[in-house]
Amino acid sequence: MHEFSLMQSVLNDVEASARDAGAERVTEIKLVVGEMREVVFEAMEFAFEALAPHTLSEHAQLTMRTVKPRSRCSQCGDDFEHDRFHWSCPTCDSLATELVAGKELYIDTIEVDLAK
Repeated sequence: MHEFSLMQSVLNDVEASARDAGAERVTEIKLVVGEMREVVFEAMEFAFEALAPHTLSEHAQLTMRTVKPRSRCSQCGDDFEHDRFHWSCPTCDSLATELVAGKELYIDTIEVDLAK
């Protein structure tokens, strides 16, 4: 289950940014996750609940937004959305495609309460 290591990295980055900003606590963490990362959202939430106690993110709300896979055809140039298993170009049926979206995993925003 790679979600624990992913969430640990996310929390490390969130904690560092929050401390640098002089935050008292983190209130919300918004992540963007591409479907091709094969992340199980429930496992990410479980990892967050297990790892967040005793950190600035302990009572934060975790929100995750999914990015669908999108590829570009090297033959005809078509840009198209697809599922995880079907990569062929719907316009020319070529398999010469390049994934241009769907492998994302990043912190979109962090909301904090600043120390007084």
